Amino acid sequence: MRYELYYWPGIQGRGEYVRLALEEAGADYVDVARSERGMGAMMRMMAAKGGTRPFAPPFLKAGKLVIGQTANILFYLGSRHGLAPKSEAAKLWVHQLQLTITDFVLEIHDTHHPLGPTLYYEDQRSEAKKRTREFWKQRVPKYLGYFERLIEENGGAHVSGRKLTYVDLSLFQIVEGLRYAFPRHMKAFERRIPSLLELHDRVARRANIKAYLSSDRRIPFNEDGIFRYYRELDQ
Repeated sequence: MRYELYYWPGIQGRGEYVRLALEEAGADYVDVARSERGMGAMMRMMAAKGGTRPFAPPFLKAGKLVIGQTANILFYLGSRHGLAPKSEAAKLWVHQLQLTITDFVLEIHDTHHPLGPTLYYEDQRSEAKKRTREFWKQRVPKYLGYFERLIEENGGAHVSGRKLTYVDLSLFQIVEGLRYAFPRHMKAFERRIPSLLELHDRVARRANIKAYLSSDRRIPFNEDGIFRYYRELDQ
């Protein structure tokens, strides 16, 4: 089966967590909106009446299924491509971790858009500075410290133990994104998360991920996505 991934074509965004899972699995997929007339196809699916139409991208078409929400898509892909544990309890645990990452991603976005996404960054710059200070003082230690402890407590190479899951891929993306958006802050903070950095490097060395990162399928970070570099926020 060839998967169809629907997401905005010019950014990594929330779709990147799905791309990483598809790439690691060696799955056959097409990034629809990056193809000719792909944006039109994506908008038509969201505008269709009835059925299980998605609210917003990313969403994945798998045969007759249309699955929305990043964590939900990964929950589906994980079981089918060896990126999730086999027991129901462990599957739900990994899904829970992904939902926690989803919460953190929203907080990352809100560093540069604390008043909402409909306003330009320039219209909320002072609020963004305040939000970012609180983010690095309180929120980053809370979230990344939690995952650091999980890796240490489970005593394996990955968050849930010895076997890679989609959560490990998502944490790789979190580290990559924070290094891009906040290089100064992240450099100072990294000494506090050695196990998480080892996990990041371990994921980066995986054959399929390494090939993906060096390909044109990997959209570069930019100032339209979730992770954005604004010098005044990285002071």
